[in-house]
Amino acid sequence: MAKGEQEEGRVAQSKAQARGEDTPEAPTSYEELVARLEAVTKRLESGTLPLEESLAAFEEGIGLVRAGEARLAEAERRVELLLAGPEGERSVPLEGQSGRER
Repeated sequence: MAKGEQEEGRVAQSKAQARGEDTPEAPTSYEELVARLEAVTKRLESGTLPLEESLAAFEEGIGLVRAGEARLAEAERRVELLLAGPEGERSVPLEGQSGRER
């Protein structure tokens, strides 16, 4: 897990603990992260949360989105490294890109 993701998780847990809420464990996989984000989204869309809980859920959702974006960026970086040729050029262009970019 990236350092930024860990920090976001700690901040969200600290705030939830300060409100006296039980905090779920941080998602360990991308799929768990997406499932947690879907659950948060459903809670927000229900329209039944008080303002403070809505803000806390929104904050958690933003943290999950950022963590997901970071994981996707890391996955893309790993794919790029795997596809790189001996001189750093991409041996197989990704969809929508010519081999000359980057």
